[in-house]
Amino acid sequence: MAELGVENVAAPNTEVSHEATLFAEPLMQVGQFSITNSLVTSWLAIIIIVVVCLVIAKKVKPVPGKAQGAAELVVESGLNLADSVTGNRAKTVKIFPIALAIFLFVLINNWLGLIPGVGSIGFIEGEVGHQVFVPWLRGGTADLNTTLALALFSVIGANIFGIIMVGLWKHFNKFVNLKAFAAIPGHIIKDPTIVIVNPIKAFVGIIEIIGEVAKVASLSFRLFGNIFAGEVLLSSIAVIFAFLLPIPFMFLEIIVGIIQALIFAMLTLVYFTIASTAEEH
Repeated sequence: MAELGVENVAAPNTEVSHEATLFAEPLMQVGQFSITNSLVTSWLAIIIIVVVCLVIAKKVKPVPGKAQGAAELVVESGLNLADSVTGNRAKTVKIFPIALAIFLFVLINNWLGLIPGVGSIGFIEGEVGHQVFVPWLRGGTADLNTTLALALFSVIGANIFGIIMVGLWKHFNKFVNLKAFAAIPGHIIKDPTIVIVNPIKAFVGIIEIIGEVAKVASLSFRLFGNIFAGEVLLSSIAVIFAFLLPIPFMFLEIIVGIIQALIFAMLTLVYFTIASTAEEH
């Protein structure tokens, strides 16, 4: 294993490949658990968030200064934006912390992948004749495992929140509408069309189940695809011309990182809001 930048005399005809891979490269093994370079970056993002939050918490004062006033203005704007989705400040207060945490985690992970050295500093491993360069760090959201975990958290969390807000029975009937079938015998004489309408309602529940799976795929692949494609683009541009040329694309990726984090957080907010609404509404 040779550090990048440290002299490494390779054997004759040794091929060292350095290319973007769809999977995160493992750095070490702890039992059956693999610690990958994207996982290390995600841990780093969490550490940054925790440290910043602790620093801010210590500096909060009853009479806010300019910095605290600006931060409170940003949070209040975020709450107002969330209100436009939930339509209810009480519900916003419950969901907003989750959406904000996801936004910050995704945003920092997106931006960490743009820092010089991430993806380009690492070590060489492999057998003689074909060696592979493995970076120490890789953008967390450029790994499908990370985005899939975030998507599962968002969708499963929304369903748990829905059960808490409307009850297990009502939430269950959004997907398996037993109430629709149970209502047919008591209303068939007054309203014969219920024989057709209520089975359709039950079928809609099956579509809802498919929709939940589609949400996971949509959230995970959208974020992964945009961030991974951006990192590949920057790497390709740097190979063509390493000086000045990548700068405009880096600014573009900074904006894309913000947009993707905001989209993920807003969709999470929407999913939680829909799940917490009773079916009849």
